[in-house]
Amino acid sequence: MTGTVGFFSKYKDAILFNRNLIISGAGGFFASAYASQVYAHYDSDDLANSLVALAVEYGVYIPVFATLFYVDNRSKYVNPATGRRDSHRIRQDLKKLFAAFSVSEVIFSITRVLMQYGLLQAGTQPYEASMASSLVAWGTFFVAINSMAKLVRLFRHTP
Repeated sequence: MTGTVGFFSKYKDAILFNRNLIISGAGGFFASAYASQVYAHYDSDDLANSLVALAVEYGVYIPVFATLFYVDNRSKYVNPATGRRDSHRIRQDLKKLFAAFSVSEVIFSITRVLMQYGLLQAGTQPYEASMASSLVAWGTFFVAINSMAKLVRLFRHTP
């Protein structure tokens, strides 16, 4: 039991980060599938459909993730000695988040759009193409974002 508690204590920030990605991603996943299917009724352009689905996914995922990340981490950015906001630490983490997300989001976007476009060209239903491409893109995204978070040391803080 102590080993499990120690594991979760040691990796708490990474676990919460990934949990927030999963929750926000799930919202974006379903919203983009719905948008893709609805869009297909109005326009038969597969590339436009893929881009609309990507935009809707981002429109849901980013604000939800930002809110969850803030809620989980707001106490981390307060200096315990003074009770004031630690602006230096906030800037450091924002730079690290930007670095981790910038590479990962490019990988996600390219994978998602190209795969959905290809599936739509092959005659797959729009919601199915959206869901399949999103799952594959999220898989590659999770590998990339966690690798980048480790590389930029997002979860390592000095007191």
